[in-house]
Amino acid sequence: MYKSNNHTHELYATAKGSVYQCDLTDKIYLNFKDNVLAFKIQDFLSFRRKVQAVDIHEMIFNISDKYDFEIIDFPQNQLSLKLTLCDIIQLRELLDGARFAIEMYSMLHEALGEFEII
Repeated sequence: MYKSNNHTHELYATAKGSVYQCDLTDKIYLNFKDNVLAFKIQDFLSFRRKVQAVDIHEMIFNISDKYDFEIIDFPQNQLSLKLTLCDIIQLRELLDGARFAIEMYSMLHEALGEFEII
């Protein structure tokens, strides 16, 4: 797991993973399924859209073996994740929580200027 320090801030965490933002590297770090993925903000949002695009309805109701899992490629990290339906739902929750935190911090920054969350 990626641990927080003076330059990283936890954006969102669940029992299945966590998302941190690093001020020094200007990256978002995702801990999920024993993987640590580093993203630039635009790559993070793109990855989130890929996960959101998975048709979970089809995975639930189609009994074909090809719908037992989804492979999500992340070429920037040279990684492919093989995710089950439960994995995708858990990852969506993590990514959505992190996106909410990013947007909230952005709005606070616009309204308040420079601030530090303690």
